Formats: sequence, C-alpha cells, structure tokens
Amino acid sequence: MIKKTLLCSAIVAATAMTSLAHAEVKLGFLGGFTGPIESLAPPIFSGAQLAISQINEQGGILGGQTLSIISADTTCTDASAAINAADRMINSENVTAIVGALCSGATIASANNVAVPAGVLMVSPASTSPAIAEIDDNDLVFRTTPSDAYQGEVLARLLLSKGIDEVAMTFVNNDYGQGLANAFSSNFEAGGGVIAGRAAHEDGRADYRSELGSLASSGAETLLVLAYADTSGQTILRQAYESGMFTQFIGADGMVGDALVNAVGADVLEGMIATRPGKPDIPGTESYAEAARAAGMDPNAVFASQAYDAAFLIALAIEKNGSAERAGLNEALRAVALPPGEVILPGEWSKAVELIAQGVEINYEGAAGTQDFDERGNVPGVIEEMVVRDGAFRTVGLIE
Repeated sequence: MIKKTLLCSAIVAATAMTSLAHAEVKLGFLGGFTGPIESLAPPIFSGAQLAISQINEQGGILGGQTLSIISADTTCTDASAAINAADRMINSENVTAIVGALCSGATIASANNVAVPAGVLMVSPASTSPAIAEIDDNDLVFRTTPSDAYQGEVLARLLLSKGIDEVAMTFVNNDYGQGLANAFSSNFEAGGGVIAGRAAHEDGRADYRSELGSLASSGAETLLVLAYADTSGQTILRQAYESGMFTQFIGADGMVGDALVNAVGADVLEGMIATRPGKPDIPGTESYAEAARAAGMDPNAVFASQAYDAAFLIALAIEKNGSAERAGLNEALRAVALPPGEVILPGEWSKAVELIAQGVEINYEGAAGTQDFDERGNVPGVIEEMVVRDGAFRTVGLIE
C-alpha cells in the first residue's frame, strides 16, 4: 500500500511538472484580415508575432510558460464580426488579453460588447479614431498609436506649409473616417485653408463617380481621400484619375500601402502625399528594425512596430502581474510602460524578467515610441510624411 501511495504521488508530481512545462499563456489578435485593410493586416500581425517569438526564445513567460497569440478576423467593417471574434477569443479561447482590434469601429464594438464587460485588457496598435478615448472602458482599452486628433492637425499643417490651401475631401463614413476628417477640417480651416467640397462615402461600392463629380465641381484641384487602401480608397483614386478631375492626391494612414500603388498604378500616384504614425529616433526603433530585418520583415510596414509594442507590453504586464489572470493587468501595464524605472528596449525580455523578479521598476521604451499612456490610454507620437516615388510610398521625414 505504501509503495502504491508513493507511486501515485510520483505520478501526480510528474504530471504536474509536465503540465507546468507545457503550460501556455494565450493572447488574442483581432485583425482585419479580410475587407478594406486586408493587405495591411498580415504585416501588422507579424509585428506582434515577432514579440512573441523573442519572448519564447528567451525563456518564455511566468517561469517558463509558452506565450502564444491566436488571431481572429473582424473584417474591419462588420461590427457583428468584430463582436463574434472577440467573444470567441475571450469566452472560448480564454485569452488573457487582446492585441487589437485594428480598425477603430471594430475596437469600439468588441470593447463595448465583449472585452470591457469581461474585464479583458485590449491594446490596439492601429485604432486611431478620437472616439476610442471616449469609450467607457474601466481603464481597459489602450493604444500604441497616436489619435487622429493629432494626425488630422499635422496633415493640415503639412498641406498648408506646402501651399496647398484648397482641397476637396471625401472620407469613409465610419468612426475612422469621420474622426480624421473632423480633426483635419477644423485645423485646416483654422489655418486659412478652404475645403471646397466635402463628402462622406460608404465603403465597398464599385462606383463613386457621382460623388467625384460633385467634388470636382467645386473647382479644387487637390483631392484628399481618407479611406482604405484595399477598397473605397483604391476605387476612388482610380476613378478620379480616369475622369481627369484632379491633379493632386492626398491620403492618410489607411491609404499607405504599396498594394494601393500597384493596383492604381505607379505613374498615376507618383507624387501622392500621405501621413501615417511614425517612429521617433529613439534606441527602441533601431532595436526593432534590426530584429524585423533579421526575421525577413519590413521594419517600416505600417502599424507593425505598434503591434510589436502592444504584444511586448502586454507580456511585460502579465509578468509584472505574476499570473495569467485578467484582473489587475491594466495597472500592471501602466507600471511597465511609464517612467520612472530602468529602461527596457524591444527584445530585452530576459533583462525585464530578471528586474521584475528583483522588484525593480521598469520603463518600456518601444519600437514605435515611448508608449507613455495618459489617463485615457493614449500615447504621444510623431507623424511621418510619405510620398509616392518610383512605384512605392517613401518616407520623407518626421513632422514635428
């Protein structure tokens, strides 16, 4: 009997050790893998996956557990799809936290209907609408990219500095388009600019010629398109060019993708100006760029570095929290992201784990910026000027 008891105890202990060795902490990723940003989503997901792979290569999380990230498609434009994707992640897959969503409407829908009621932390790398900051979120919704309240201001200043003081503007009729359009309009007009024509449009249609005709009748030669590279933005630019109505095209972050240039034509879009959230010249940006290049990734892919930061920060918060439980993760996120503390750069996982174990405060300085969250989960940031040259979007420089 004693031998059997000892044998059973040994089996239980071995099973426990095996379970611990194979234990897994899961994160979710809510991305628009189909729909208006489908060409942009895979590189963004790759940014988050890079952070996960570095963490596992350096010993894993919470004493050697494996960190994984699983994805779901929000379609970007369908609120029901976003809610269902979040519900599967949170209630079926039991993820600890979520990277995402990407599109602002998807983040708002999934946060309000699923994540916030369930007490699940969300960190979006790409939701730029000012409306994100207005969610009644119990301090659970953060983002690693600056708000369009800032991008709209910078885009307005950029155009005025170039002597472009009259535009016709069309924007996708959702949280992203409306927020960016309003921010741009107020700043452009305050600086003396004229919006000769303004029109919201529905995404995913095949024909925008009527709207373009109305905008062109304003007499403006510059067309500002605040939309998505894979759907309405692409169609509008193609039809605007075919009509010969405008001589200059302008866009913002949702339009910045070489898939857009390839689809519409490099010769057609040569000289197109756009803005997107950029990366400041800090040590973390180069650390990320080196790791991305080594992994065969484009270090300049739009929102990829922000996705890296979102995943790495969540992992640091879990380590700081001491468990994969959801409760308290938002406080831990602020603790690892904000000064004071010893600086942790992208890729410095093992260093961070050691410091946390010693009770030393840390301050993550990321791939896309300092990631110092304010009381609403927003971060400061910089905006990058882009221009289409020789068949691709090229970085001109950061705009102060």
